[in-house]
Amino acid sequence: MIPLTLAEVARAVGGSTHDIPDTDVTVTGPVVKDSREVVPGALFVAFAGARADGHDFAADVVAAGAVAVLGTRPVGVPAIVVDDVQTALGALAKYVIERLGATVVALTGSAGKTSTKDLIAQLLQRHAPTVWTPGSLNNEIGLPLTALSADEHTRHLVLEMGARGIGHIRYLTGLTPPRIGLVLNVGSAHIGEFGGKEQIAQAKGELVEALPAAADGGIAVLNADDPLVRAMASRTTARVVYFGEHATDVDGVPVEVTAENVRLNERGQAVFGLRTPTGCAEVTLRLYGEHHVSNALAAATVARELGMPVNEIATALSAAGTLSRWRMEVTERPDGVTVVNDAYNANPESMRAALRALVAMGRSSKAAGGRTWAVLGQMAELGGEALAEHDAVGRLAVRLNVSKLVAVGGTEAAWLQMGAYNEGSWGEESVHVSDAEAAIDLLRSEVRPGDVVLVKASRSVGLEAVALALTEADGLGNTAREGAAL
Repeated sequence: MIPLTLAEVARAVGGSTHDIPDTDVTVTGPVVKDSREVVPGALFVAFAGARADGHDFAADVVAAGAVAVLGTRPVGVPAIVVDDVQTALGALAKYVIERLGATVVALTGSAGKTSTKDLIAQLLQRHAPTVWTPGSLNNEIGLPLTALSADEHTRHLVLEMGARGIGHIRYLTGLTPPRIGLVLNVGSAHIGEFGGKEQIAQAKGELVEALPAAADGGIAVLNADDPLVRAMASRTTARVVYFGEHATDVDGVPVEVTAENVRLNERGQAVFGLRTPTGCAEVTLRLYGEHHVSNALAAATVARELGMPVNEIATALSAAGTLSRWRMEVTERPDGVTVVNDAYNANPESMRAALRALVAMGRSSKAAGGRTWAVLGQMAELGGEALAEHDAVGRLAVRLNVSKLVAVGGTEAAWLQMGAYNEGSWGEESVHVSDAEAAIDLLRSEVRPGDVVLVKASRSVGLEAVALALTEADGLGNTAREGAAL
């Protein structure tokens, strides 16, 4: 964070100071909500959670070097007291962003947000100091904490924005007003909470509504291949720029950034020509799966709007890896087994993309006698669509000729396996197991050299345990190694 005195912090958040001998003392370190992350000069934000109350750690964090505590009551050590900690945290983030003058790039979408955010960050940091959302900390707490990690040197701030209801993105954009807003897609993620895709589109479109007008530098970057995203152009006064793999124009407006001659190499990584109005350059992604082409086009469009030439964009995209864990993390074991850990989250769109990536990665291994394994669990928050969507994913695994489907968990996993069964996958081709431990036991006994194993489910299922069990060691006393895509 930029250096601020405690008096400045108190004014920014509308709080009162308590037990502070000198309000001119400066916060020079980060703003943190975890007492274990405190370093000298930090400001500690005391949230009262279900399991622990941050106020109880006040004395410890000050002893560890925190300048003060931001909380809702005096704690006997230097503190700034407010009515609501979350509101105060957001107010402080907005104050700092206004002081910085950095370009805020915000993005949202039902699938691919984190991967695209990571790509944009890796492109922009080649030009100027860039801060971006770590992992998926894209909510009303994670977003302001990310913004507060920016300092006086930061020129680009790349913020992922999530939503679980109408008004959420409007709230987030109020804390960190973006100049560039990117909407990737409208899918089925959280459809059970929203009630339908139209409601999801309404929520995602709040991002473009928050942009400044074109005359003031506002830019809306929209996916021309998604009709619900294209329609958001009518909801903004910002200049609209389109990207896409398939569409060539939107109501006569050309799609500026496109891909041509898309294909997958022998490792399942996309190769394509990046075409822009100012030239074309070849890109070979280090990420796995054709679905990352759209993410790369989105990132390229943002970078181009911020002044990067197409050749530099192509070079940066070809060098970019994944910055966030458990998202198509590819590990090659010394015994020849490849494990794809995509267990951070899942929705119908990302599940289908991961299955296609698995099949592409397994082509060369199948030719050599290897098999493809899809170890899949529940896709959460699908509401009344849950049965149909799990059934469809199970059927798709069969249609794509995945060698083995292992459905892990309760009712939803049973629907996955039943979909595969009804599509014609019988006997050993598909199986339903009760939990991660049962899946681990099965895989350890049956996986053999040359096999490719995909592990994917919603975060709440905890299937990363399966991937980690397969990658921590290969059963031969050797430590597995991560592949070149990481």
